[in-house]
Amino acid sequence: MSALRDALRELPDAVYADVLESDDAYLLLVDLPGATSETVDARVERGRVIIEARREKDLPAGFEYVEEERSLFLDVELPLPPDATGDGAKGSVDQGVLELRLPKQTAAPSATIPIDEA
Repeated sequence: MSALRDALRELPDAVYADVLESDDAYLLLVDLPGATSETVDARVERGRVIIEARREKDLPAGFEYVEEERSLFLDVELPLPPDATGDGAKGSVDQGVLELRLPKQTAAPSATIPIDEA
């Protein structure tokens, strides 16, 4: 679990994430303003959770960016805790917050995590 905590500290400053733990699962929460279930892909491969997300942005008419702090894309690989698995993992996006529930079991080699609108 310490490898996951360390990896979360390494995320870009504009990306906020939390990890919670229960007796049977880990819950990974990642703030992705502007992302939807259609613009987020998550999967587990080789003991890592891979998240690829795209934000949709609408600019008001007549305005353009002077400075942009948040990237349109997020592409991260985070190590799974040793007792976490992608088997039975679930994900959802609600108001720009990605929630991944990763069960505790023997790690599976790879799995796709379905992302639903909450």
